[in-house]
Amino acid sequence: MINSMTAYASAEKTENNIAVNVEIRSYNHRYLDIVLRLPRSCRFMESHLKKQITQRVSRGRVEVKIHITDDSDEAVAYTFDEPKAEALNTILLQLKERFQINGDISLEMFTRQNGLIRPAEKVPDEEAQLTLTTSCLDEVLDKLTEMRRREGTFISDDFNKRIGRLETYLQTIQTESQGLFPFYQERLKERIRNLTEGIVEIDDTRIAQEAAFFAEKSDLTEEMVRIKSHLIQFRNFMNSPEPAGRKLNFLLQELNREFNTTGSKTEKANVAHTVVDAKAELEKLREQVQNVE
Repeated sequence: MINSMTAYASAEKTENNIAVNVEIRSYNHRYLDIVLRLPRSCRFMESHLKKQITQRVSRGRVEVKIHITDDSDEAVAYTFDEPKAEALNTILLQLKERFQINGDISLEMFTRQNGLIRPAEKVPDEEAQLTLTTSCLDEVLDKLTEMRRREGTFISDDFNKRIGRLETYLQTIQTESQGLFPFYQERLKERIRNLTEGIVEIDDTRIAQEAAFFAEKSDLTEEMVRIKSHLIQFRNFMNSPEPAGRKLNFLLQELNREFNTTGSKTEKANVAHTVVDAKAELEKLREQVQNVE
């Protein structure tokens, strides 16, 4: 199955005053590269989330941005500096008595003091945050996988068209490469006639030997068999449930090598032109396969 490495997905979940927002972007990459951007207070879940992503994505650069807002009772609280409050109350009472001040000591006198009342250190429910975050991440990974699969379908259709063209080129090369012995035999005779202007008598036996030598040297049977095998493997890898990007890239390298050999061995113009067309298709396949997981 062909999956693209390029995709985007996001999701948001809220539960018990905890809100989680997850965004994922994935790009082409030779290996799996996970970049997690988490709030400082949530670093405890980093290894768990990376493992979760690894189970769903096998290749590509995956950038994950997670934002968590925790407004639960456990995470929002205030405290006060009791010794400082007692000291302030004592001094206010002494001032009232010393200067005969009427009136009550109000709460406002305490709240005006910097540092007397302050936010308590948050003690978030890590288990609740992790559970909600993993649930949200699962939803995002589902969306990401679906998008990568849809993009992979378009890539697969393009691959099938180009592989079909390569199979047509292969058939053309096989057809054009038949009858090499008479081709070289006649070509040698023509060259000798052109060089000697018909003065030297042509030795048919020697011509036949040389033509047989060139025909054997230019035989493309092995290359054609290997190219056909590689094309069959290419289709099989495309339809395999496993990620196929690296295998397809390797096969394209092998196909390019075989077509290069084919081009260097032949002296037929039609075969050489067909090899050029085939290599152009291989280059387009190579560019496209870089985006396959």
